[in-house]
Amino acid sequence: MAAIEVKVPDIGDFDEVSVIEVLVKPGDTVKAEQSLVTVESDKASMEIPSSAAGVVKEMRVKLGDKVKEGSVLVVLESAGASSPPPSGEGRVGAPSNAPAASNVPPPQPSPGGGGSKSQAIELRVPDIGDFKDVAVIEILVKPGDAIKAEQSLITVESDKASMEIPSSAAGTLKELKVKIGDKVNVGDVIGMLEGAGGSGAVRAEPVEAPSAQVPPPPPAPQGASSSGTPQPSPGGGGSNTMERTPPTAALPPHEPSAPTGTLPHASPSVRKFARELGVPLEEVKGTGPKGRITQEDVQAFTRSVMKGEVSTKAAGKPAGAGGGEALGLLPWPKVDFTKFGPVERKDLGRIKKISGANLHRNWVMIPHVTNHDDADITELEAFRVQLNKENEKAGIKVTMLAFLIKACVAALKKFPDFNSSLDGEQLVLKQYFHIGFAADTPNGLVVPVIKDADKKGIFQISTEMGELAKKARDGKLGPADMSGACFTISSLGGIGGRYFTPIINAPEVAILGVCKSQMEPVWDGRQFQPRLMLPLSLSWDHRVIDGASAARFNAYLGAILSDFRRTML
Repeated sequence: MAAIEVKVPDIGDFDEVSVIEVLVKPGDTVKAEQSLVTVESDKASMEIPSSAAGVVKEMRVKLGDKVKEGSVLVVLESAGASSPPPSGEGRVGAPSNAPAASNVPPPQPSPGGGGSKSQAIELRVPDIGDFKDVAVIEILVKPGDAIKAEQSLITVESDKASMEIPSSAAGTLKELKVKIGDKVNVGDVIGMLEGAGGSGAVRAEPVEAPSAQVPPPPPAPQGASSSGTPQPSPGGGGSNTMERTPPTAALPPHEPSAPTGTLPHASPSVRKFARELGVPLEEVKGTGPKGRITQEDVQAFTRSVMKGEVSTKAAGKPAGAGGGEALGLLPWPKVDFTKFGPVERKDLGRIKKISGANLHRNWVMIPHVTNHDDADITELEAFRVQLNKENEKAGIKVTMLAFLIKACVAALKKFPDFNSSLDGEQLVLKQYFHIGFAADTPNGLVVPVIKDADKKGIFQISTEMGELAKKARDGKLGPADMSGACFTISSLGGIGGRYFTPIINAPEVAILGVCKSQMEPVWDGRQFQPRLMLPLSLSWDHRVIDGASAARFNAYLGAILSDFRRTML
């Protein structure tokens, strides 16, 4: 076993930065490039990655410590004898031979302005290291604002860091050339500044970014209102007030509500974690240094929402409160129902408040398509009845849903796109098989999850389903019991009906609806035979799945249910 010291790489011009977050602990197995600590300067914060893979043997830093380039962060125990990469590798920012000053040409005056009293200056993105196509997540100024040299103009973010881009000159902002969500690179024009000048050309040396190497978002100003109270424009006069534009570029596709006010003070990895859970960060109270939001804060907020102790602003809105204006629709009708007869009002239950907001979001944001089909389960039902008779004394009762879960696992393995999630412009293909099933309770519908269904047999799945269903009825399901699903089954088999359109449970990309099976005459080529047919309704996300794939998935699922031996192939 080889001991490797992981040190702070080149972090630009920063001398000493504070450790504000420790992301690993002794005993953790870390991968190369995995974030170890978060450090912060007065302008930016950044996650420091590991230069090697191994097991954390010793932590050399703690919260509040000051570190600089070359400081030892952790000691790793690696199975290999290889030494850590040379000092030029694994660095957070630009290569060591990068020029100290930006290669971006200095701002130039606009043509034809030689004789005017003011000159138009192009504000460009300075040297930000090795990053390309970073997203603009926050705009800090607006046209008309008085700008000081080195005043922050925008905030950009990569997958590891965020940083503020400063102005290279002073003047009045004439025009903004970027908007939230744009991707920018070194040299891109951010805006046009009107600076006081004579007849000569105005030249403002570009300010180098505050180590674009890797920084997350700046802390929110003290006293900033989360309700989006207008803030004075940085560097502007007392009469120059503006509303800070809320970030949208890095928001989750399934975010319950749009954020307001300033950018939440959290590292990129924490914001990504929040996006995956659909947590609105601006509603989370940070417990880290300077009010920073940690992963534990996000988890605690999620637990509180699931327990009903708190609710998000989106969940707190009545079903029709938002009207339809945000979607460009007619407002929700306001009706005095008492004019037509007696009425009674009662509050929505806690589960319906939470699920209602999620269902509305999923229906509006996901392009649903539903395929309907029938599966012949005559032999499978006979086998199920036989199993229950054989295990009657053991108290084990097998339902058709247990067979459906195993059949869906086989279909997901055959068609991996159905076992995926959209993450921005990427498709996340999952290598695990956690299946959710809708459970009806007196308080509303909940979806417990059978974890690693591919590794469990029919009896074990049936037993776990019974335990989870009982916890659901007793209101004792925890967040862990309802998280991590890859695919969901909604069964109305015990009630009735024929077909329906189940709503996809984001961030999943498909859901299977099942209704009550019934005997039907089926032509076998010579005559009609009575067969037990199970109606299937498969809803799928058209951004990920096309109609041909959905038809093949349904057909394959039906073939498995008709002859369950196919699951062993």
